[in-house]
Amino acid sequence: MPSAADERPDPDNLLAQIRQQEAAQSRGRLRIYFGASAGVGKTFAMLQAARHLADQGRAPLIGVVETHGRADTAALLDGQPPLPRLPLRQVDHRGRALPEFDLDGALARLKDQPDALILVDELAHSNVAGSRHPKRWQDVEELLANGISVYTTVNVQHLESLNDVVGGITGVRVQETLPDTFFDRADEVVLVDTPADELLARLKAGKVYQGAQAERAGQHFFRKGNLMALRELALRRTADRVEDDVQAWRSNERIAPVWKTEAAILCAIGPGDEAESIVRSAAQLAQQLAVSWHAVHVETPALHRQSDARRERTLRVVRLAQDLGAATAVLAAQDPAQALADYARQHNLSKLLMGRGAPAASASSSSLSFSSLRRWGSRDLAAHLGRAAPELDLIQVGASATQRSSEDDPGPTLGAAPRRYLWATLACVGVAVACWPLSHRIANDNIVMLFLLGVVGVAMRWGRGPAVLASFLSVALFDFLFVAPRLSLAVSDVQYVITFVVMLAVGLITGQLTAGLRYEARVSSEREARARGLFELTRELAGALQTEQVVATAELQLAQQFGGRALLHVLDDEDRLQPSPTEQTLAMGERPDAGTARWALDHEQAAGLGTDTLPGSHWFYLPLRAPMRTRGVLALRPGDAQTLMLPERRAQLETAARIAGQALERVHYVEVAQQALLQIESERLRNSLLSALSHDLRTPLAALQGLAETLTKRPLDPDAAETAHAIEQQSLRINAMVHNLLDMARLQSGALKLNRQWQPVDEVIGTSLQLTGATLARHRVVLDVPATLPMVELDAVLIERVLVNLLENAAKYTPPGSEIRVIARTHGVAVSGQGGDVVELGAPGDQGEIRLSVEDNGPGLPLGREEALFEKFTRGHAESPLPGVGLGLAICRAIMQAHGGRIWAERATPQGGARFSLALPLGQPPALPAFDEDREFQP
Repeated sequence: MPSAADERPDPDNLLAQIRQQEAAQSRGRLRIYFGASAGVGKTFAMLQAARHLADQGRAPLIGVVETHGRADTAALLDGQPPLPRLPLRQVDHRGRALPEFDLDGALARLKDQPDALILVDELAHSNVAGSRHPKRWQDVEELLANGISVYTTVNVQHLESLNDVVGGITGVRVQETLPDTFFDRADEVVLVDTPADELLARLKAGKVYQGAQAERAGQHFFRKGNLMALRELALRRTADRVEDDVQAWRSNERIAPVWKTEAAILCAIGPGDEAESIVRSAAQLAQQLAVSWHAVHVETPALHRQSDARRERTLRVVRLAQDLGAATAVLAAQDPAQALADYARQHNLSKLLMGRGAPAASASSSSLSFSSLRRWGSRDLAAHLGRAAPELDLIQVGASATQRSSEDDPGPTLGAAPRRYLWATLACVGVAVACWPLSHRIANDNIVMLFLLGVVGVAMRWGRGPAVLASFLSVALFDFLFVAPRLSLAVSDVQYVITFVVMLAVGLITGQLTAGLRYEARVSSEREARARGLFELTRELAGALQTEQVVATAELQLAQQFGGRALLHVLDDEDRLQPSPTEQTLAMGERPDAGTARWALDHEQAAGLGTDTLPGSHWFYLPLRAPMRTRGVLALRPGDAQTLMLPERRAQLETAARIAGQALERVHYVEVAQQALLQIESERLRNSLLSALSHDLRTPLAALQGLAETLTKRPLDPDAAETAHAIEQQSLRINAMVHNLLDMARLQSGALKLNRQWQPVDEVIGTSLQLTGATLARHRVVLDVPATLPMVELDAVLIERVLVNLLENAAKYTPPGSEIRVIARTHGVAVSGQGGDVVELGAPGDQGEIRLSVEDNGPGLPLGREEALFEKFTRGHAESPLPGVGLGLAICRAIMQAHGGRIWAERATPQGGARFSLALPLGQPPALPAFDEDREFQP
């Protein structure tokens, strides 16, 4: 049973709790109404809670609430008495005023008010560009930081960790997501649950969506299978949240007994042959129950003195449990039963799986006297566990016949390390020889103390078993040499019998305690060495400013901590693994394999020594993971291969690799920031020069062009006329270049204002073809433009300029007679992030787009340089006989970005040809007035 000292709270935990409580006092509380999909009633439940608070005299402020046209929700929002509302602010976005939550207004109205509470619907909503924060949950975070409590809503598909899962189920990828860390920090999570059939009935009744939108939703997102899967995800996520709350409560209240709220499994791994079978049985049981499971091996001093082969076999079983999905740990303890009980209570594991054979229980005997000389059955371990943790469910797994036969021969304990017992014997004899000359000068009581001192020394130096032997030998030698009659084991004075008993008891107890302290000191020293190694690695890498410094520092630190050699293979700018510079000092046969390192990088898994992938390799390969991406691979050749089998050492190595990866990423982004700053300054200087030169050249160019036009209109001889015509053409070309430079400068400075109007796309395409009629005269133009295309809000002049540029390039870089195709299509029907509502093409908030493509059957684009073509002063070929300075596509991209669209280039076919595509976002065109012939022609 744990002592009173063991039940005392951890001072560090108490200090952390006090700090959390102090932070919570100045911070608002967050309640999230959580649901599986739109229409389950999250907003309705939030408003009901607000009405209940209003009835109690604490009316919350309505920050933003979306009813989505649902009558019952709107009635609750607009009911009596009216709830105070915060007006929405209007944000200009692409020429339209959109309503958004007014964060500044909420802070001004509620800050420093006691018990301030606000309702902010749709936590995962993306704010309109120009808002203070890009996401609404960041607005909520600022409200909470200012002491304002918040009620909000969110659906399960908006959680970042479940985004891919939901996309795989529904076939729709939701763009607006919420970090799980913010969700987990909520003070309360209220699950609003509605069965799938009931939700479908609400959908058919028009309580979720109305009209055709409800019908389309039932055919796509709101299918019964989707709703059931989303409901399961929401229930499981809420259950995980509640389980964390239960664990936190048990920890704060220091509740030791296990609460059987979850059927989690703890598997006890012993050193016997049946350990592998126990692990597989635990994995199967956990899979059948659909619960988490842990696997623990308790290493006692007796087990620590086993042969290396037996310890390695046990550690392989621990590694097998980790591969099968268990959370593994190797615990150092004197009493395995108490260690297992403490671990189960700490992690609230209600079921303990153990073997029925002897090896799993042999560890339990090590906590008792004389235990090193005998082996206990599993019944003894089960009995100890029953006394230490009566609330645990014990499950025993039987061993096979082959396992039992191998367990029947435990091997002689004394034969494992005979030298330790020989040294213990010699130490006792040495104490007796030293005390013999003093026997006539000091009392026998003092000689007893010297023998006990020898027992303590044996226990400290050679452990528990030799200390037990030393205790018996010390009593025998004291009786034989120093108790009358001497040189005989006979005792003349009966009082010495008590002395012998006390001496033996004190020797045994002292030896056991000393050996235990020695073992615990060694374990603590190893734990401190691992922590110190990680601290030193972090400290050294913190000062590294270049990739070479990170590589050299990490290799040196890891080589010192794990022995052998450590090499870092780092990714370059082209995603190729670059070997470590120190690798050249190794012989060819001793170098790590580049193919294995690449495999570990691509699969983000460990490979090589001690793994299931190329286990015969002498090197261990571990990816260097970082927050953004994997930065390289660590190749380690440890001095002792068994080091990688220990979970603690493996965890230390993985942590060290992550620290190195983060250091490489930090250095990378420092270099990126420096390059970006240099590029910004260069762009600023270049734009200033271009703007100045363009303005200065406009006047002389205009004069030159006017003079050239005047000369061409006068009667001249053929040579002079040809010269005048060439001057006119070159002046026009230079003038176009100057206009391009000016437009580029205006676009980048933001000075260009768009004249956005709702325009038919086919008219924009037709005007562009008219402007390029002369250029396209020797080419065959094919139009593929449906007549049913919707109107798009755009600046017709600028979009025409983009199309003209693309058409002129197609004509310029293709031979006469080639085909140029102009294609227009609508693309994409998305799900709006606002509450998960299904949005069809053309509805408000739609993410669909219209795509225009200009493609040809010419020689095609340079491979690998499709994106580079859109950079300023970049051409397809550095040396080209065709005129141009490489600004046209850069201007096209700037125009498309100003429209909120995009443009890209690709090969039209694998054989050749070029395709330039541009995409413009669709919106909701204004409703046209109804046409009434009678009223139109009424006199």
